[in-house]
Amino acid sequence: PDPGVIRVHDGWHAFATNAKVNGKLIHVQVAYSPDWKKWTYRKGKDALPKLPPWADKKNPRVWAPEVTQLNDGSFIMYYSVAWKAHPAIHCVSWATSKKVEGPYNDPTTSPWICPLAKGGAIDAAGYRNNDGTRWVVYKVDGNAVGHGGVCGNTVKPIVPTPIMLQQVRQDGHTKIGNPIQLITNGPADGPVVEAPVLTKLGDKYVLFFSSNCFATPKYDIAYATSKNIKGPYKKFGPLYVTGNLGMRAPGGLSIAVNGDHAMWHADFGKGRASFTGILSQRGNLVTARNLS
Repeated sequence: PDPGVIRVHDGWHAFATNAKVNGKLIHVQVAYSPDWKKWTYRKGKDALPKLPPWADKKNPRVWAPEVTQLNDGSFIMYYSVAWKAHPAIHCVSWATSKKVEGPYNDPTTSPWICPLAKGGAIDAAGYRNNDGTRWVVYKVDGNAVGHGGVCGNTVKPIVPTPIMLQQVRQDGHTKIGNPIQLITNGPADGPVVEAPVLTKLGDKYVLFFSSNCFATPKYDIAYATSKNIKGPYKKFGPLYVTGNLGMRAPGGLSIAVNGDHAMWHADFGKGRASFTGILSQRGNLVTARNLS
């Protein structure tokens, strides 16, 4: 689940949340396609074999890796992991590698983004704007400190789970200024908005996100658009809901940076599977084609 995808000279590389493979915990799973059509799972390969010292190594729960290429040709991976000092809380971190499939090295000695009192942070994704500036979107994981119910956050008072935008320097991790809130969960979103990814389609910035709870059929892929990267963003969609293409609870859409090729996950028979499509935009309407 939680796929992240990037295109480089030799094709497409996808990364996914941790899983046990033949009894071994793989922090970040890897798959490859030369043409976006045929995918090969790199069974047993771990793109992030070592975690930083502050991570909870007993139960790390490495989630939602996203990879972006830097100007010098190297790569930076954003991911979230449980914090050893507060095991119920996830924090966002980063790691770099000269090779797209790693191994990635995380040099941090403390969490990179982690608003502890608000529930921590997850689901970070990088974006390089047309003017060369770099940004990272992420979710404040408010439902981690919610008051119970579905996904921990349907018992009032509902805790906000805002999607934030942080500008960074060309190294991909040195922060510039304070984060900006783009959207947050409203009554129609259920307990959360999460899994943000930012791209530009046509003349609009499009912020894809998931709303409602991943454990229910209401989970979906929605989007919001803006003429300015900093907003304001207006919510539209959803793009996909339960029932489309035989999927149940689709979510976690990822886009190759500055592109239109997307990958997401959904329940499909046995467990969750990844799906792909190519996005297009007309006005405030986003559609997908070549689905698989």
